[in-house]
Amino acid sequence: MQEADEALALQVLGWILTDEPRAERLLGMTGLTPAALRESLGQRATLAAILGFLTAHEPDLVACAGALDIEPEALAAAARRLEGDERTMA
Repeated sequence: MQEADEALALQVLGWILTDEPRAERLLGMTGLTPAALRESLGQRATLAAILGFLTAHEPDLVACAGALDIEPEALAAAARRLEGDERTMA
């Protein structure tokens, strides 16, 4: 499940990066630079931060879910799993 969540986070990042203001907001809220983001894409914490960023703003969550043809709840569950909330492991 972790690999699927990580792959989903990368898809979400691709969606985020299609909109410059949204991409800038991601960098601002996570404190990452573009270079640091690229370098840390293999780290669970970075992928969790990407999904956490998305789930913190419902309009983006819903829009991204529609674009990726996935339920918003599935994105939120993946975020919780990557953040280490084992209670969501079902």
